This record gives sequence, C-alpha cells and structure tokens, in this order.
Amino acid sequence: MNFNIRGENIEVTPAIREYVEKKISKLERYFSETPDANVNVNLKTYNDKTAKVEVTIPMSQLVLRAEEDHLDMYAAIDLIVDKLERQIRKHKTKVNRKQREKGNLNALFGADEPNAVSVQDEEDEMEIVRQKRFNLKPMDSEEAILQMDLLGHSFFVYTDAETNTTNIVYKRKDGKYGLIEAK
Repeated sequence: MNFNIRGENIEVTPAIREYVEKKISKLERYFSETPDANVNVNLKTYNDKTAKVEVTIPMSQLVLRAEEDHLDMYAAIDLIVDKLERQIRKHKTKVNRKQREKGNLNALFGADEPNAVSVQDEEDEMEIVRQKRFNLKPMDSEEAILQMDLLGHSFFVYTDAETNTTNIVYKRKDGKYGLIEAK
C-alpha cells in the first residue's frame, strides 16, 4: 500500500504517519494478494479541537472510503480502520455469495484466509427488510428537494424533466444538498 497522508491545520508528525500506516496496513490481511493500492488520508483539526480523519482506498473491485470525527486523532484513526474492515467484510460476503452461486469460492479474496468472517452474520446484516415500488415523476432538482423535505427523507429519486434521466438528490451532513445524475 502506498500512503498519501495530508494534514489540514495540523502537522503530520512522524508519529502520526507511523500510526496511520501501521493501523491501515492491517487491512492487507483481508486480501489473498497484497493490494497495489494508494491510500489517501486527510487529517484535519478544527478550532474546537475536533479532529476529522478521511481515508479513501481506490481499488480495482471496490473503493473503500470512511470518515470519522473525534476529539482524539488516534481514536478517530482506530474508528476509521473498524469502518473499513466492516466494508471489506461486507464486500467479501457479497463476492463469496455470488461465487458460491457460480460454484467458485476463490474470487477476489483467499478462501482459506485465517481471519475469515462468518458469512451468515454478514448475510443477516445485509437482509432487505422492505421493498417499495413507485413511478418516477418528472421534475427539477428544486422540486425534488422540496418533496424530499416534505417526506422527511434523506434522499429522493426522480426523473429530471429536462434530460429525462433518473437523478437523486440527498441531504449532506453539513445540511446542504447534493445531486447524483445518472448517465
């Protein structure tokens, strides 16, 4: 893994760099081959002494991404590694399930991995408990945001009236809105 560690309002000391590399390198145990991945880590501190850690690991089969706010930078790094491990386990379960259906268990990850996770636990966690069907109404993004707020949802799917494509508006953590445009 190649690390790119940046700091905003904080100096990335050798101790912080070493801690980040040591903790995130533990993720390699989930792969049968060492991934050739670039690990992008952003460390930020704010005036209220809160630390924010963002980690992005783009890989060929998936993109691992997590962020965490905490008063302690080192605790935030630990929590990030936990989140990334959960993402890997979910992806691994999904790949194993698909490969099991095809009869091949050795897909992206090694099947004889010593740290194998119970597949049943992950399947229970990913169970769909509700399904909805609805017609997409043509509208613009402003009307979609109003509909989303009226419904009290964090996202809203609609057909863009101008482009006739399916789009999604969503509420961001900072209270602003985002738009995902399908192509």
